[in-house]
Amino acid sequence: SWVCSIQIVSVELIEPTIEIYWMSYSRLYAFLASVAIAGTTALADEASSTAYEFLNVTTSSHVYGLGGHNLTIVDDDINLVEQNPALLGPEYDLQAGVGYMRYLGSSNFMSASFAKLVGEHGAIAFRVQYFGYGSITEASSDGTITGSFNPSDVAVCGTFSYDITDNLRGGITVKYVQSDYAQYSAIALATDLGINYYNPEDGTSLSLVAKNLGGQLKKFDEENDDLPWDIQAGWSKMLESVPVRISITATNLTKWELPYMDREDSNSTTSDLVEKNSFFSNLFRHLTFAAEILPSDKIYLGLGYDYKTRTDMTTYSRNFVSGFSVAAGLKTRTMGFGVALAQPHIGGTTFMFNLTVSISEMLH
Repeated sequence: SWVCSIQIVSVELIEPTIEIYWMSYSRLYAFLASVAIAGTTALADEASSTAYEFLNVTTSSHVYGLGGHNLTIVDDDINLVEQNPALLGPEYDLQAGVGYMRYLGSSNFMSASFAKLVGEHGAIAFRVQYFGYGSITEASSDGTITGSFNPSDVAVCGTFSYDITDNLRGGITVKYVQSDYAQYSAIALATDLGINYYNPEDGTSLSLVAKNLGGQLKKFDEENDDLPWDIQAGWSKMLESVPVRISITATNLTKWELPYMDREDSNSTTSDLVEKNSFFSNLFRHLTFAAEILPSDKIYLGLGYDYKTRTDMTTYSRNFVSGFSVAAGLKTRTMGFGVALAQPHIGGTTFMFNLTVSISEMLH
């Protein structure tokens, strides 16, 4: 189990250079988790990191622009199904979608999806997700550069949903996950279970999802690496008097305390890091807030805020917009296009877009 680890020597996360040393392999997990989730410049919480944190990164630009978590948006966009299998339905018949995200550092995430009607009340969908983290410099224990490698993760997903009643739908997603880091690889199997209640008359949507249930089939080494399983809940509502939809999503419901580290003196870059663990900080680190303007069923403009994303950055690793994200989308009869933008870390701006095509509409 004593294979290798990494040390970040460039903390700007623009083109990170790392050195390989003969130590514990868990540090490599921590690096990939930090790039995929928060883009932190220090690996301060290696003990709780997992190589599968990338499963928590959305592939939907609509969701990413609303804070990165949303289980309840009912819309004509197959990319939303990644968040909650119960959002898949017969209305997605013969719809295909692709997505791309330029993430922190040299990370590039991509996805492709396709859905098909099954009977009158069911639907199936397939999705492939690719997470690439750029080229990483490899060196021997004495610091000699020996080459480079390109770590990556791939998830192949199948989803089935069924209309239980006119307003209630359930769904399940099964994910085959393969990770390849240099000469090391691992395989895992994960499952998402979701349920959604939607009332089209007043625009109320409620969801409950159990995510990433499962485990490893093949380990990197002798130690087992857990999946980031979670229980999440969400609520969305269209306002009556204005074309605005608001959403609140609760994540990490398996544990209450979500402490974080920040500078004791926010005006000093050298002051000690102290743990923040108050009632209100824990409460808001569970919640993601979003609002959308919907002037028609073909256009949306969205704004999201995730307090956890903001506080995962220390004072001098974030700026005013850290934790905020924006999204916009446009649809025609046959196609849809969405974009999202955020800057979770002061040294990196993330951009994402989605494209959907309704094959059934094109055939008519």
